[in-house]
Amino acid sequence: MLGLKKVDSGALSVPSQFSEYTVLFIENGEGIYKADFGVFPFKGPVLLFSTPFQTIQVDQCSAESGYLIQFHGDFYCIEFHKAEVACNGLLFNNIYIEPSIALNPKDVEEFRLLINQMCDEIPPDPPNDAVLTSYLQLFLAKASRLKINSLSKTALTGGKDATMEKFKDLVDQNFLTLHKPSDYAEILNIPPGTLAKKSKRYFKKSPSELIQERLILESKKRLHLTRLSIKEIAYSLNFKDEYYFSRFFKKISKVSPQSFRNAAGISIVADLSMD
Repeated sequence: MLGLKKVDSGALSVPSQFSEYTVLFIENGEGIYKADFGVFPFKGPVLLFSTPFQTIQVDQCSAESGYLIQFHGDFYCIEFHKAEVACNGLLFNNIYIEPSIALNPKDVEEFRLLINQMCDEIPPDPPNDAVLTSYLQLFLAKASRLKINSLSKTALTGGKDATMEKFKDLVDQNFLTLHKPSDYAEILNIPPGTLAKKSKRYFKKSPSELIQERLILESKKRLHLTRLSIKEIAYSLNFKDEYYFSRFFKKISKVSPQSFRNAAGISIVADLSMD
């Protein structure tokens, strides 16, 4: 349910998928991190994040090694623990911001200490889940704080594009009904070509990729956080039938909706929402 291992630079050199939430800690070197449609250059020290069944790849990496931390939603549910650690939609499950955090030397020391403590707690002795959960929660809390600070600095230095922020809001509001970039370009009163160029520069993704990723993100949310049937989820997302939904989901995610649900599990939140 929780895994931690040292990996060499070639470990994720080919596209890979995991059923767990994944964090890669790289202390030095640089490369290109690919997560689904996004392409993000990075330079260590850095933390890289991915959600279950994202297709990820670390390309052209000059680092000698790094640490791979992975946890299943059944071990630590980020939605259930959102009051303690607000990492859902920040470190994970956010298609608009870069899935990475640049670290300074003090940050590196703090994360390295937590990783060493988790390593000490994992076998050969039977691990103490309560202790591991505490270490993981502290790790995610520190990462979330750093990400919030980074986003705040970007806003203060004028790094935000008002048109692209409006586009993001429009996608969140209309992704169930508006699937063409031209629909959003018309609302924003800009040419589709301008929208495409701005989106690629600002989000590192095309408008079409963002719209598709937003629909997949909502699909994964309903598969993981509810007990709705695949058919019910398909209709709730405005697909004409569950088969069309399954084909779309598998085309983007490389797994079927049922396979995703089987591997990622159904969160405890699904049962709490039924109370």
